[in-house]
Amino acid sequence: MAKILTLTLNPALDLTVPLAHLEVGQVNRSEAMHSHAAGKGVNVAQVLADLGHQLTVSGFLGADNPQAFEALFASRGFVDAFIRVPGDTRSNIKLAESDGRITDINGPGPQVSDAAQQALLERLEQIAPGHDAVVVAGSLPRGVSPEWFQALLLRLKALGLKVALDTSGAALRAGLAAGPWLVKPNTEELAQAQGSPVVSVAGQAEAARQLHAQGVEHVVVSHGAEGVNWFSAAPSLQALPPKVSVVSTVGAGDSLLAGMLHALLSAQPFEQTLRTATAIAALAVTQIGFGISDRAQLARLEQGVRVHPLIEQ
Repeated sequence: MAKILTLTLNPALDLTVPLAHLEVGQVNRSEAMHSHAAGKGVNVAQVLADLGHQLTVSGFLGADNPQAFEALFASRGFVDAFIRVPGDTRSNIKLAESDGRITDINGPGPQVSDAAQQALLERLEQIAPGHDAVVVAGSLPRGVSPEWFQALLLRLKALGLKVALDTSGAALRAGLAAGPWLVKPNTEELAQAQGSPVVSVAGQAEAARQLHAQGVEHVVVSHGAEGVNWFSAAPSLQALPPKVSVVSTVGAGDSLLAGMLHALLSAQPFEQTLRTATAIAALAVTQIGFGISDRAQLARLEQGVRVHPLIEQ
């Protein structure tokens, strides 16, 4: 299996609160509360670990509350290469209603100094060699500019790593200019980055052609329950997931990205790659937390994924 580095520049302690229905402005009774050390790159790492890969995790972590993250890294066998910065890692609240709707309340996170950014670059120079790929996922913390982020991706590419990118807004625009190997935006994120609507398959295909010209090899556009469109040098494909009972959609996109990376690095056939990744994402929405909890259920879901060529329209 592969050796993979994940970068989470703005991790979070996620508090997921399941409830039947959110009544705004009223007293709401939760069914439970689940706390997780999270952040998109950390979530991806957990799925990849369950798929058998070796993980190094890095980014910026608040020095005042690292315990949940350190416990997760130790239990998972991750190599911890995070740079500690003053303050607390942010907390995010996820209100998960029974119909699958998620309301996010995300904290700001610590301020990351220029010195901490330089320390991360120096650490990556030391640890990146020997890894097969790097996942750079999530938002930018305070103090980190899109320009610095773009330079980070270019440096990772120069170190010989395949760069898989999953972010949004200004970070995505800057990151796309660096020509990563793979990107996984949803429709809204891709439209914001390209400055034009990409609702239709034809619009997405045109956006993908522009990104291919910038050096992006794989453009994976997620549509939630409506499936996934994958544009690459091979014929473009669409995957439609099976129907599942949704518990929480938190981490579904991270699971999709992990599945794509796993299958591509394992040299699976293209249709099987998309089928595997879509099934992993479908499994993710049936649970709270991150990782592959039920291999038999994953196999059943994989049989229910439909993959076919995309027709531009």
